[in-house]
Amino acid sequence: MSKLKIKRGDNVIVTTGKKGLKGSTGEVIEVIKKEGRDPRVVVAGLNIIKKHVKPSASNPQGGIVEREASIHISNVALVGKDGKAIKVGYKIEGDKKVRINKKTGETL
Repeated sequence: MSKLKIKRGDNVIVTTGKKGLKGSTGEVIEVIKKEGRDPRVVVAGLNIIKKHVKPSASNPQGGIVEREASIHISNVALVGKDGKAIKVGYKIEGDKKVRINKKTGETL
């Protein structure tokens, strides 16, 4: 599996997808990468779904719960300081590999 350029805590913009979702920005809560499956991200406050939960011992009430659903990683991009989508590259500084904005060259 190749290295992912988006990490937890990054601010991202949705580049493609549902009409109300496209162009929205948010912080990455979770990056999901499983062997044999495409990588996905969960973004705070975006792609909200309603999940029906059965009553159980831990949740005796049950009911409908709203939560964030995952988005395919190719449908999001990192947001630069100007609020637009950027491409990420890597550069070695000293003995560390750091992420950079490919257009401006500044570190992220």
